[in-house]
Amino acid sequence: MSNEDNVNKTVGSLKTTVSNQIAAMMSLKESNPKAFYGILAAVILPILIIMMSGGESKTVSGPTIKALAIGQKYSLKSPNTVDPSAKIRLVPVPGTLAAYDDSEEADRNAPCQHMAQGTPIEVMEFSDFGGNKKMFVKVKVTDGECKDKDGWVLAIDVQ
Repeated sequence: MSNEDNVNKTVGSLKTTVSNQIAAMMSLKESNPKAFYGILAAVILPILIIMMSGGESKTVSGPTIKALAIGQKYSLKSPNTVDPSAKIRLVPVPGTLAAYDDSEEADRNAPCQHMAQGTPIEVMEFSDFGGNKKMFVKVKVTDGECKDKDGWVLAIDVQ
């Protein structure tokens, strides 16, 4: 007997067994519906309970906005990047961070608009946005070639 014959025999017997089990369950449903639905509930309910109980719930924590104060010195650090050469953009008006288009070459090369991570700054004032208090921070650069240049950044970028 070849392997192919063995496989065909096994598949045939499996089909017969499954069809016999289904026929037995259907006859149980006709003859004793309470027992049928009881068995069905006894099989499905534990599976549902296991699926619904997710174990311990763990809170995912992300970057948080520090309690910033006017006049205090901080540095620029974006929590959304691991690239130390990533830049943080200073904009002239709060809320325009998502609206700027840096596809223009002049915009990307304008002096003191894209600040390096770790640039020392001083907090000057705050602006609320979308129901969130102190969402934007007006900062003044305190050191380097852009000293005394000011602009707005997201509060989460001030560390």
